[in-house]
Amino acid sequence: MNEQISKAQEKMEKCIKSLEHEFTTIRAGRANPAVLDRVLVDYYGTPTPIQQMAAISVSEARVLVVQPWDMTQLKPIEKAILASDIGITPTNDGKVLRLAFPQPTEDRRRELVKQIKKNGEEAKVTLRNVRRDTLEKFKTMKKNSEITEDDMKNYEKDIQKLTDKFCDTVDSAVADKEKEIMSI
Repeated sequence: MNEQISKAQEKMEKCIKSLEHEFTTIRAGRANPAVLDRVLVDYYGTPTPIQQMAAISVSEARVLVVQPWDMTQLKPIEKAILASDIGITPTNDGKVLRLAFPQPTEDRRRELVKQIKKNGEEAKVTLRNVRRDTLEKFKTMKKNSEITEDDMKNYEKDIQKLTDKFCDTVDSAVADKEKEIMSI
């Protein structure tokens, strides 16, 4: 396989990994520590991820427990969670923070599904951009007589097959996540 196609495949795989990570941060009613991935706490003037400041565990299906290693950071962690967009108010008992995830309403589930589909479309756009950039490189190579017309046609078919395969992967991931959200 051509080096350009290998690079394109690598970029497409990264896109899929990014989408899957994005899906783990979507709050679907179950407690998942990944929802706190983007929450940063002001730790002595430095924005620090919660994971570096506290142990995060799932105590029950719908409850996350955040236990800071430095107890003086309990309040700043609580403030950071309140200021974030996850929409859950933590309960502070002086030692740990508990985040209870409510059962999502029908409207909230539909909203989440819209978000999932939007993320899937964004991933497909990224995949198509990788395909376009790769095809441009092939056109440049053909123009510089580095590859033949037949090579160009074969590479176009290969990159299209690769793009279709990854778009199918995105569709499958979106469908799985949608099914998970709607079955809660």
